[in-house]
Amino acid sequence: MESHPRRKGRYDVQVMNRQFSTYEDVEQSMLALVDEHFFQGSFLQTLCSGNYNNVQLRYFALQYGYYSRHFPRVLGAAIAAMPPIDEWWVPVADNLWDEAGRGESGRAHEKLYLTFLKSVVPDAKLDRHGIPDVPMSPAVETAIDTFIQFFREATPLQAMAAVGLGSELFAGAVMARIGEGVLHPHYQAEGAVNSLFWQVHADEHEPRHYELCKQILQRHTAPDELRLMYETGRYIALSEASMYEELHAEMMSLV
Repeated sequence: MESHPRRKGRYDVQVMNRQFSTYEDVEQSMLALVDEHFFQGSFLQTLCSGNYNNVQLRYFALQYGYYSRHFPRVLGAAIAAMPPIDEWWVPVADNLWDEAGRGESGRAHEKLYLTFLKSVVPDAKLDRHGIPDVPMSPAVETAIDTFIQFFREATPLQAMAAVGLGSELFAGAVMARIGEGVLHPHYQAEGAVNSLFWQVHADEHEPRHYELCKQILQRHTAPDELRLMYETGRYIALSEASMYEELHAEMMSLV
């Protein structure tokens, strides 16, 4: 496994010396990283095998709700790092507008997520905003803080690569796998799990979000730019992968 991004610096020497010839090379390297750290990671392997118990799945549903709820803040931070040129900030603003349900009642992701949460934790104690009465996991809090701090220091190209390569390139596939995983028969014993939130991201939103970012990113073909985009995408993706691994550890510690 590659080094943990939160414990060893942002970029290691091996990555900084890596060379890329085309933007497609960067994409393929990112997809290989995602396969190792997400699809072969402990969280998705355990979830899709039906090996979490009800208490553990409830914990995940409650904690991912915090991640989903704070993600618009991450996108806002990314927009703040963009230049005042519409072709740069509009792709991220479009992503943020999807988070808001594009103005359609009940389609905001905050509301969609509640359909999943309430199907897994029907007795969840939520306030009027849908926020549960349990504290946010350190894993989720660290991930959100890591992303927002990154955008405070990012150049426009780093910000676009963080959103595009570090998230949207693979978000649809990861969320599709989670949506499949929560429908494992083992998790239906206490009532049907509603996977609409995950399906919407997988089938509709994330692929479009990535294409909008890619229109900007693929214009940057200098070797130094390609390496910078990979470094950035790797750092953000590994930070998210760490969140899932740490959530898994927290879930496995529950009795």
